[in-house]
Amino acid sequence: MTADATSAPVEGARTASGPVKDGPGAARGPRARTTTAYLRYVAGKVAGAAVSLLAVLVTSFFLFRLIPGDPVKFMTGGRQVSTEQLASYRREFGLDLPLWQQFTDYCGKALTGDLGTSYQFNAPVVDRITEALPNTLLLTGTAFVLYTALGIVLGTRSAWRHGRLGDRVGTGLALTLYSVPSFWLGLLLIITLSVGIGPVPGLFPTGGMESGGEEGFARVLDVAHHLVLPVVTLVAVEYGQTLLVTRSALLDEMGSDYLTTARAKGLRDDLVRRRHAVPNALLPTVTLIFINLGRTVAGVILVETVFSWPGLGGLFYQALSVPDLPLVQGLFFVFSAAVIVMNTLADLIYPLLDPRVGR
Repeated sequence: MTADATSAPVEGARTASGPVKDGPGAARGPRARTTTAYLRYVAGKVAGAAVSLLAVLVTSFFLFRLIPGDPVKFMTGGRQVSTEQLASYRREFGLDLPLWQQFTDYCGKALTGDLGTSYQFNAPVVDRITEALPNTLLLTGTAFVLYTALGIVLGTRSAWRHGRLGDRVGTGLALTLYSVPSFWLGLLLIITLSVGIGPVPGLFPTGGMESGGEEGFARVLDVAHHLVLPVVTLVAVEYGQTLLVTRSALLDEMGSDYLTTARAKGLRDDLVRRRHAVPNALLPTVTLIFINLGRTVAGVILVETVFSWPGLGGLFYQALSVPDLPLVQGLFFVFSAAVIVMNTLADLIYPLLDPRVGR
């Protein structure tokens, strides 16, 4: 036997740590396999979101054509018009085409970002949505931050003091407010805090986004003044859901062995809660947060309508009463797409919070 033969490793030979692996597979370690599994998981979730968006696109076209009413007659403003003029309007907006052709035209344009032209505003639907979107984000975004923070904090404290008086009172109040219709609570706040009762004067505007005529910092204060009641309505109705989900998830974690071990090491209850229990209980809350984040784009139709807030929700209600089919379809697609995208993002973040997800 030569020196070369004795020095060369024998294929398939065993070493002290196990068999020698040759070939491309030798470079694939646990990290590579984890990355591949995560990419496969991401691809599946993105494909599911794309299918959901396609289903929303189809639904938004056919669903709103069941609404009674003739948009062409609305465009005439109730005036007496000839049959030729009505036919001209229908031809202008493509309403004279067969339904299947209207559908294919709608899908083709929607895929390029063109959601059609509004009947009542005679303007591109995308432009109307872009104009109203900042107002909706101001209202629902402010409320989202407040009720999410309030729900997590109160839900954590309620779970940690499970069964005590504060837990029972806080949970009961959250359930009560969560069951209250938002429009009813909004009207109640308008009656008590805007119109005033007896000797108590109205403190806040009854509706709208601003009084007008203000500039600079005075305008900011004016908008904030109009923002108070609709934000209070949304926070009061929505915080209970986050509180209950956080409380339930944390209660499931409280009996875990790792919390007992942390206490046995002498860690304070507050530290055990913040560093160990809450992070592991946040998975269901993360789902809810992202779903609610998607709803901030959709707005809250009833609340915006009650307070005459010039956002997407009020625009949807206005378009639905015509019916302004392109505007209703465009808004419905934007609302649904926001929720689908945020829900997909939540799914993609899951494996980062809990590595067991997606394997």
